[in-house]
Amino acid sequence: MNSVIELLNNHRSIRKFKDEALDEETIWTLVTAAQSASTSSYVQAYSIMGITDKDKKAALREISTQPYVEHNGHLFVFLIDYNRHVELSKDKGEPIAFDKTEQLIVGTVDAALAAQNLAVAAESMGLGICYIGSLRNDMARVIEILELPKGVVPLFGMVAGHPDHSGSKKERLPFEAVYHENTYQPVGELKDVIDDYDTRISDYYSERTDGARSDTWSDQVIGMLGQKQRLDVDGVLKDQGFLGQ
Repeated sequence: MNSVIELLNNHRSIRKFKDEALDEETIWTLVTAAQSASTSSYVQAYSIMGITDKDKKAALREISTQPYVEHNGHLFVFLIDYNRHVELSKDKGEPIAFDKTEQLIVGTVDAALAAQNLAVAAESMGLGICYIGSLRNDMARVIEILELPKGVVPLFGMVAGHPDHSGSKKERLPFEAVYHENTYQPVGELKDVIDDYDTRISDYYSERTDGARSDTWSDQVIGMLGQKQRLDVDGVLKDQGFLGQ
């Protein structure tokens, strides 16, 4: 196993950072690493916004409810961005459309690939990171805070910085439950594998919280997915020009 794979396999989310802002050179290094990720058809349908303004960070923390959104080395927000393409098309007199699901998928995948490149680059430099999906708790308010034009939507944030704790590595689903070769395996055939995994995750939570929490992975995700969440997202996407009007 080489050092890159060891780094990837040792990932853990960091939620507490030293009071030390990332310098401009580090930010440039991370963003250019992100830009080196694959992009669908060279469209590059994303942008990355760095948030250093204290009032904006405080407002985004209020939406997220997570203190590390405000207290970190640097806050990145990853955006689907077709605004630049629209403006360029005006100059060339060739109008474009991005209101179909395919363009939404392209922008989402482009941004996610760039973000993961940035995350790996940060961890290779001894920094810690944590993704912030909770910015979608109020996507319209994030658009307002960041003053985003039509054709741009915020997908998620990422905090990065010098870790002030070691974090804990959370076991992922077993290989057998994720990798399907040639034919999709029914969940029923994997019940024993997932049951064993649930037991290990329950033990992990119990140990990490000194017995205050002991839920399984299945209980956790079914409970979460069983609740309707962020019902405003469809409307916000349409307001920004996605998924038709």
